[in-house]
Amino acid sequence: MEWLAVAMRARRTARVYQQLAVAGFRRQSQYKLAMFAGLFTNCVFGLVRAAVMVAAVRAAGDFGGYDEGSIGAYVWLSQALLGAMQFMGPPLELVDRVKNGDIAVDFLRPVDVQLSYLATDLGRAACTLIPRGIPSVVFGYLTFGLAMPHSPWPYLLGAISVLLAVALSFLSLFAVGLIGFWVVETRGIRVLYQICGTFLAGLFVPVHMFPEWLRTLAHATPFPSILQAPIDILSGRVLGSEAIGVVATQMVWVVLIGIAGRILLAAGRRRLEVQGG
Repeated sequence: MEWLAVAMRARRTARVYQQLAVAGFRRQSQYKLAMFAGLFTNCVFGLVRAAVMVAAVRAAGDFGGYDEGSIGAYVWLSQALLGAMQFMGPPLELVDRVKNGDIAVDFLRPVDVQLSYLATDLGRAACTLIPRGIPSVVFGYLTFGLAMPHSPWPYLLGAISVLLAVALSFLSLFAVGLIGFWVVETRGIRVLYQICGTFLAGLFVPVHMFPEWLRTLAHATPFPSILQAPIDILSGRVLGSEAIGVVATQMVWVVLIGIAGRILLAAGRRRLEVQGG
């Protein structure tokens, strides 16, 4: 009956993380005015970006394989995913708890620190996508006539890709936040992450438009898997085995960055215990 006891413990643990995700969703849903403001901002900046990109496509003719419909899909999908991916830096709550030592309380809780924060962030991201992300794409479709897939498979695989992208984004931010165990002020590192991350992820222009050397550099980092990857799948730019390969790459990055975060967390815990007694 030992396997039954293990199964019951696993079920209880999964329920705890599910409740944390629900709590993250509910906490984010409290900021209704901020959601509407974010949706309005998404639409305004989306109109500006789409107008510029469409003009560039018309002027260039060959714009990295994009036409007016596909570049519109890139713009509006990137606008929709931006809030969920949270490029603005690690959650200030985590940064502050590491800085002042309150994270020691998290170590005493009967849940994994990294996974508990991840579950909460997944709930937050879901709440961001529903009232802000999806309406942004609908608005873009109505105003620009986006070129989107007609079969359900890109959307099903795209949903998995978005989930992996959100997880990868948070795990990367989590690792950046843990640098606070060794550095008194991490603001400069967070700003550097924000600048490099948004550019290499393909927020300003698609990664496919980069020069070959810069594209190679970008793909040596996890950033394209955070934004460009789900956009390519949802827009139908990559299909079939190529799309599955993109998702597999995302999975590899999730594992690698997750392991890096756990190593930093373990090392930071040892440092905290040595300093605090």
